[in-house]
Parts: sequence; C-alpha cells; structure tokens
Amino acid sequence: MYHAIVKRIAARNFELVNEGNYEPLLASCAPDIHHRFGGSHALGGERHDKQALRRWFERLGRVGPDLTLVIRDIWVKGGPWNTYVIIRWDNHEQLPDGSLYSNHGVHVVQMKWFRIVDIDANEDSQAVAESMPVRAAAGIEEALLAAPIVS
Repeated sequence: MYHAIVKRIAARNFELVNEGNYEPLLASCAPDIHHRFGGSHALGGERHDKQALRRWFERLGRVGPDLTLVIRDIWVKGGPWNTYVIIRWDNHEQLPDGSLYSNHGVHVVQMKWFRIVDIDANEDSQAVAESMPVRAAAGIEEALLAAPIVS
C-alpha cells in the first residue's frame, strides 16, 4: 500500500512540473534538499537547499515552457524512513525554430517520511546543452548566458 501511495505522489510531482506549478512540489522537499542535474549549461549543477531549487524550477519554466515529461515506469523501494523512487521518463517537444527536441532520463529520488531529501536527475545532458542555443536564438537569452544555479 505504501509503495502505491509513493508512486502516486511521484506521478503527481511530474504533473506539477509539466504544469509549471512548482510550489506544491517544493513544499514536499526538505529545507536542505540536494538536487543534481547533469551538464554544463544553464540547468546543470547541484543545489543544496530549497531556495536554490525554487530558482532552478523557475528557470526551467522559462527555458523550457513546453516541457512535458511522460513517465514510462516508476519503481519504489524501502519504507517510510528511507524510500527510493526511480522514475523513467521521456520528453519530446518542438523547439522555437521548429526542430524536434527529444530526451529521456531517469530520476532517482530519496524520501524520508514523505519528505524529498534528494533528487538525482539523469538525462541526456548533451541534448539539453545542444537545445540551449536554439532557445536563446528565440529570445530566451538565459538559456545560453546564465550560469548554473548552484548552492
């Protein structure tokens, strides 16, 4: 039963990201959340607190307004005191120049007592980096010029 509840929470959190509604997701995070997103680009780097993660989500919404993560699988392991959630996903969107952007990845999320304490986002960081100049050319300068948000 517990694993089914956690799967629903994980799926809902991905829906919130797709909607650009980050506050309910952030409310479920520990104050000292650790978030890692690979790559050397505006979305890359590591964050170690909720405020930096909020700024990162806000940037994600500006840089990728059409982001739609489609969950392929969710696995849950552990009990409420230390739970790991593995979410495999795909993303396909049209970039501002009309080209197709595709990515896939796996998030490994650690929860303790229903609080998210760690998010390790593993995606094709090269695909993300290659999309940034296209996004910048369409007026989203932050995609190419902004330094990663780290804390």
